[in-house]
Amino acid sequence: MMKVKVFKIRLPEELLYKDQKMLDDFLEANEIIKVETAFVNDECYWSVILYFEEQKLLKNTVKEPKVTKYSAENDSLSYDEEQTLNALKLWRSEKAREQDLPAYFIASNKELVSVAKYKPAKKEELLDIKGFGKHKIENYGEEILEILESV
Repeated sequence: MMKVKVFKIRLPEELLYKDQKMLDDFLEANEIIKVETAFVNDECYWSVILYFEEQKLLKNTVKEPKVTKYSAENDSLSYDEEQTLNALKLWRSEKAREQDLPAYFIASNKELVSVAKYKPAKKEELLDIKGFGKHKIENYGEEILEILESV
């Protein structure tokens, strides 16, 4: 059964991270079918409408163990990784401008750092990185891999 959930992503930094975390957690836990975003000018926030499939768990079904995804926490970056991260951030800024979206909608800094450290070579490997689901990979996977190859 398809359901709809609306998130409000407020721009002031002290609210942004909290709102973004709630959205990220929801995206990770549900099968998203479609996403719509709109900027509410007078109140200065992004409205994110998610159409999703509810994950039904029957009492007697075995839940698959949650796979721990790769996430670069506070690892320091090598010079090469820094170069890769800078290239990814530049790409993200251009993408955000092109699509008229805030940069963090495309990928968070933490996700980009994880990509720079993990260096996936194929789209399937992007799935191993925390924050990357099917939709993000479908939309940006090719370009991210091209950047990793070119740096």
